[in-house]
Amino acid sequence: MFASALIIGFSLILLVYWFRYSCVLLLKDRAELATATASDTRFSFEEVQRRLSGAEDLDPLQQALRRDYEMLIYLIEHASGLELESIEDRLLVLDYKLMQWRYGLTRALFPSQARRSLSEMASVLSVLVRRMGEQAGLSSQA
Repeated sequence: MFASALIIGFSLILLVYWFRYSCVLLLKDRAELATATASDTRFSFEEVQRRLSGAEDLDPLQQALRRDYEMLIYLIEHASGLELESIEDRLLVLDYKLMQWRYGLTRALFPSQARRSLSEMASVLSVLVRRMGEQAGLSSQA
């Protein structure tokens, strides 16, 4: 019985480690590819990234990211030809939701952790919006 619990616990730890490592690699890889593309002014995730370095209230930044996420999901659900079909995109959406949960837990007691959560949420939105633009054929010519 103890051996089974130990194996299950160790497997869960490895699963969480794999998930976080995969998300970090996806964000790093996609961020390097996205540096050449123009920004989309309809979304505020880039402004949030800039404002995170200052000592400002985090709740308005989180609300701006929530609006961006809701707009992105609305566009994906209602536009033909736009979808999150790859496993990488689905992992990033799950990562966004987990960072949203983490932000809620850490915003009062650990503001530096909350800033990291918001930063990762903004990075995920950046990647997903650029991905959506590629699917729609809206990639800018640099």
